Amino acid sequence: MPNSSSINQFLLLAFADTRELQLLTFWLFLGIYLAALLGNGLIITAIACDHHLHTPMYFFLLNLSVLDLGSISTTVPKAMANSLWDTRAISYLGCAAQVFLLFFLLGTECALLTVMAFDRYVAIFKPLHYGTLLGSRARVHMAAAAWGSGFLNAVLHTANTFSLPLCRGNALDQFFCEIPLILKLSCSHSYLREVGLLILSCFLAFVCFVFIVLSYVQIFRAVLRIPSEQGRHKAFATCFPHLAVLSLFVSTAIFAHLKPPFMSSPSLNVLVAVLYAVVIPAVNPLIYSMRNKEIKDALWTLFECNLLHFIKVPNIQRVLPRYLRKSQY
Repeated sequence: MPNSSSINQFLLLAFADTRELQLLTFWLFLGIYLAALLGNGLIITAIACDHHLHTPMYFFLLNLSVLDLGSISTTVPKAMANSLWDTRAISYLGCAAQVFLLFFLLGTECALLTVMAFDRYVAIFKPLHYGTLLGSRARVHMAAAAWGSGFLNAVLHTANTFSLPLCRGNALDQFFCEIPLILKLSCSHSYLREVGLLILSCFLAFVCFVFIVLSYVQIFRAVLRIPSEQGRHKAFATCFPHLAVLSLFVSTAIFAHLKPPFMSSPSLNVLVAVLYAVVIPAVNPLIYSMRNKEIKDALWTLFECNLLHFIKVPNIQRVLPRYLRKSQY
C-alpha cells in the first residue's frame, strides 16, 4: 500500500463524473471568480483612493477584501484548470500549499471579523474616543495580530497533517485539498492530534462568534435608543452586513470540519466547501457595499473621475495643436 513518502500527488475527484459537468463547473467557477475579483478589487481601489475612507472600519474592510481575494484564488483557479483540461491531479506540494494558504487566510479572516466587531462596538459606545482607541498604530497592530494568528494556525495544521503516514490511496472527494479528507487517508492513530487541533480551532472560532454576537446585542440595544431614525439606519447598515458575513462564514467552516459522520457525503461535502471557500469571498463585496453609502459614493466618484479623464484628454490633444497653429498667425 502507498505511504506518504511514495505519494507525489493527490486526485481531486469532485466534478469529475462527466465531461459536461466539468465544463459546467468551469464556467460557473469562472463567473464567480471574476465577480469576486471585480467586487473585492473595486472595494480595495475605492478605500485606497478615497481619503474619506481612511478610517479604522474601512482599513479592516480593505484587509478583509485582500483575504477574500487570496482565499478564492487558492482553490478556484486549480479547480477551473482541472475541469477545463479534464485532469484530476494536484501535486503533493501543491496540496500542502493549498492547505497552508487556506488555513492562513481563513484563520486570519475569523480573527479580523472579531476585530471588526470590536471596532463597531467602540464606534457606538465610545464615539468621542474612537480616534484615540483605534488610531493608525492601534489598527495596524490589531490587523497584524489577526494576520499573525492566522499564520500560526496554518503552520500548526499544515505541519501536523502532512507529517502523517498516508496508506489509503490518494483520492480526495473534493475540488481542493481539505484536511478532514486527507486524515481519512492516514493509517496511523497520530491523526487524532490533528483532529484535536481542528476541534480546538473550531472552538476558538465559536468563541469569537459568541463574543461578536454578544457585542452586537449590546450594539443593537444602544442603536434602538438613538432618537434619530437616520442615525439608527446608518448604524444598522454598517452592523448587519458584518453579522451576516460572520454567521455564514463561521457556520459553514465549522460544519465542514466537524460535521458528524452520519451527515457526511461527497455531495454535501462539496456543497459546504463551495459555500465557505467560493461563495462567501464573492458575495462579501456585495454585502458590504449594497447598503454602504460611503463606498457607493467613493466608487461613483472614482468612476466619474476616470470617465472625465478619458473624455477630456483626447479632446485636449485634438484642440491644443489647433490652438497653437492659430496662435502662430
